[in-house]
Amino acid sequence: MRIGVTSVFVDDQDKAEKFYTEVLGFQVKHKVPLGEYSWLTVVSPADPDGIELLLEPDQHPAAKAYKTALSADGIPMMIFTVDDIDAEYRRLTDLGVFFTQPPQPMGQVTSAVFDDTCGNLISLNSPVSE
Repeated sequence: MRIGVTSVFVDDQDKAEKFYTEVLGFQVKHKVPLGEYSWLTVVSPADPDGIELLLEPDQHPAAKAYKTALSADGIPMMIFTVDDIDAEYRRLTDLGVFFTQPPQPMGQVTSAVFDDTCGNLISLNSPVSE
Protein backbone atom coordinates (compact mmCIF):
# COMPACT_ATOMS: atom_id res chain seq x y z
CA MET A 1 0.00 0.00 0.00
CA ARG A 2 1.20 3.53 -0.76
CA ILE A 3 -0.22 7.03 -0.89
CA GLY A 4 -1.39 7.96 -4.37
CA VAL A 5 -3.37 11.17 -3.81
CA THR A 6 -3.75 13.48 -0.87
CA SER A 7 -5.78 16.66 -0.82
CA VAL A 8 -5.77 20.24 0.32
CA PHE A 9 -9.07 22.12 0.51
CA VAL A 10 -9.07 25.31 -1.57
CA ASP A 11 -11.59 28.13 -1.84
CA ASP A 12 -11.10 28.61 -5.60
CA GLN A 13 -9.64 25.95 -7.92
CA ASP A 14 -8.51 28.42 -10.60
CA LYS A 15 -6.70 30.58 -8.05
CA ALA A 16 -5.21 27.47 -6.43
CA GLU A 17 -4.03 26.10 -9.77
CA LYS A 18 -2.28 29.36 -10.54
CA PHE A 19 -0.62 29.60 -7.12
CA TYR A 20 0.43 25.96 -6.89
CA THR A 21 1.85 25.91 -10.43
CA GLU A 22 3.10 29.42 -11.21
CA VAL A 23 4.35 30.28 -7.72
CA LEU A 24 5.18 26.99 -6.00
CA GLY A 25 6.32 25.26 -9.20
CA PHE A 26 4.11 22.16 -9.24
CA GLN A 27 2.69 20.94 -12.53
CA VAL A 28 -0.86 19.88 -13.34
CA LYS A 29 -1.21 16.11 -13.56
CA HIS A 30 -4.97 15.81 -14.08
CA LYS A 31 -7.68 18.37 -14.75
CA VAL A 32 -10.96 16.62 -15.39
CA PRO A 33 -14.15 18.74 -15.42
CA LEU A 34 -16.80 17.41 -13.03
CA GLY A 35 -19.68 19.84 -13.31
CA GLU A 36 -18.95 23.07 -11.45
CA TYR A 37 -15.54 21.83 -10.27
CA SER A 38 -12.70 19.65 -11.56
CA TRP A 39 -10.63 16.71 -10.44
CA LEU A 40 -7.52 18.86 -10.33
CA THR A 41 -4.24 17.36 -9.18
CA VAL A 42 -0.70 18.70 -9.21
CA VAL A 43 2.63 16.93 -8.81
CA SER A 44 6.22 17.85 -8.21
CA PRO A 45 8.18 18.16 -11.46
CA ALA A 46 10.94 16.27 -9.62
CA ASP A 47 8.57 13.29 -9.25
CA PRO A 48 5.84 13.53 -11.93
CA ASP A 49 4.70 9.96 -11.26
CA GLY A 50 4.71 10.45 -7.49
CA ILE A 51 2.05 11.49 -5.03
CA GLU A 52 -0.62 13.77 -6.47
CA LEU A 53 -1.99 16.72 -4.54
CA LEU A 54 -5.72 17.17 -5.15
CA LEU A 55 -6.76 20.83 -5.09
CA GLU A 56 -10.16 20.01 -3.65
CA PRO A 57 -13.00 22.53 -3.41
CA ASP A 58 -13.83 23.42 0.20
CA GLN A 59 -17.57 23.69 -0.45
CA HIS A 60 -18.57 21.27 2.31
CA PRO A 61 -19.24 23.18 5.57
CA ALA A 62 -16.98 20.80 7.51
CA ALA A 63 -14.07 21.55 5.17
CA LYS A 64 -14.44 25.28 5.68
CA ALA A 65 -14.68 24.90 9.47
CA TYR A 66 -11.61 22.64 9.47
CA LYS A 67 -9.56 25.10 7.41
CA THR A 68 -10.64 28.07 9.50
CA ALA A 69 -9.82 26.34 12.79
CA LEU A 70 -6.38 25.20 11.65
CA SER A 71 -5.49 28.59 10.23
CA ALA A 72 -6.73 30.44 13.33
CA ASP A 73 -4.49 28.26 15.49
CA GLY A 74 -1.51 28.69 13.14
CA ILE A 75 -1.44 24.99 12.23
CA PRO A 76 -0.21 24.12 8.73
CA MET A 77 -2.52 22.00 6.58
CA MET A 78 0.39 20.31 4.82
CA ILE A 79 4.18 20.04 4.85
CA PHE A 80 6.33 20.35 1.72
CA THR A 81 9.99 19.34 1.81
CA VAL A 82 12.69 21.44 0.16
CA ASP A 83 16.45 20.95 -0.02
CA ASP A 84 17.42 24.56 0.72
CA ILE A 85 14.81 26.32 2.83
CA ASP A 86 16.64 29.65 2.87
CA ALA A 87 16.79 29.79 -0.95
CA GLU A 88 13.14 28.72 -1.25
CA TYR A 89 12.09 31.28 1.36
CA ARG A 90 13.85 34.04 -0.59
CA ARG A 91 12.40 32.85 -3.92
CA LEU A 92 8.84 32.71 -2.60
CA THR A 93 9.16 35.99 -0.69
CA ASP A 94 10.37 37.65 -3.90
CA LEU A 95 7.22 36.31 -5.60
CA GLY A 96 5.05 37.95 -2.95
CA VAL A 97 4.24 34.87 -0.83
CA PHE A 98 3.25 35.84 2.72
CA PHE A 99 5.06 33.89 5.42
CA THR A 100 3.58 33.69 8.91
CA GLN A 101 6.84 32.17 10.15
CA PRO A 102 10.29 32.68 8.63
CA PRO A 103 12.72 29.74 8.61
CA GLN A 104 13.39 28.52 12.15
CA PRO A 105 15.30 25.51 13.47
CA MET A 106 12.91 22.89 14.84
CA GLY A 107 15.03 19.96 15.94
CA GLN A 108 15.96 17.86 12.92
CA VAL A 109 14.42 20.29 10.40
CA THR A 110 14.26 23.98 9.65
CA SER A 111 10.66 25.03 9.14
CA ALA A 112 8.86 28.04 7.65
CA VAL A 113 5.12 28.58 7.24
CA PHE A 114 3.32 30.44 4.45
CA ASP A 115 -0.24 31.29 3.39
CA ASP A 116 -1.26 29.54 0.15
CA THR A 117 -3.81 32.29 -0.72
CA CYS A 118 -6.56 29.62 -0.65
CA GLY A 119 -7.24 29.56 3.09
CA ASN A 120 -4.40 27.27 4.21
CA LEU A 121 -1.12 27.54 5.99
CA ILE A 122 1.59 25.35 4.47
CA SER A 123 4.86 24.40 6.15
CA LEU A 124 8.15 24.16 4.28
CA ASN A 125 10.63 21.84 5.93
CA SER A 126 14.25 21.21 5.16
CA PRO A 127 16.50 18.70 6.93
CA VAL A 128 19.16 20.30 9.12
CA SER A 129 22.63 19.84 7.66
CA GLU A 130 25.11 18.24 10.00
